Amino acid sequence: MPAPGPRTTHRYSAHFKATAVRLSALPGVSVRDVAHSLYIHPFMLSRWRKLAREGSIVTKGIELDQAISAELKELREVKRRYERLQIEHDLLKKAIAFTSKQKAMSSPLSRTIKKPVR
Repeated sequence: MPAPGPRTTHRYSAHFKATAVRLSALPGVSVRDVAHSLYIHPFMLSRWRKLAREGSIVTKGIELDQAISAELKELREVKRRYERLQIEHDLLKKAIAFTSKQKAMSSPLSRTIKKPVR
């Protein structure tokens, strides 16, 4: 249950909004990644992008810190690698389950018969 009383809303400056819009316009960077890194909802950033297209938010003259854009690109690369590792991990789990099942289904005679030592 939410706390009783008035709801608090965050007010973001025009500079913050314009910077977020510029970051989301970088090639290879998704709106979702930018919103996640700025701790805002992706829908809010999409709304700001729409306002920028309409001219309500001015994005010209906003300088982007190269470290921020590099960090966003690195975050995207790390997420991509993580998803690949998850897929590989799931595949290995299935392979282990399959081989375990095959061992359980193998003939019990083949395990009990011992070869003579020569």
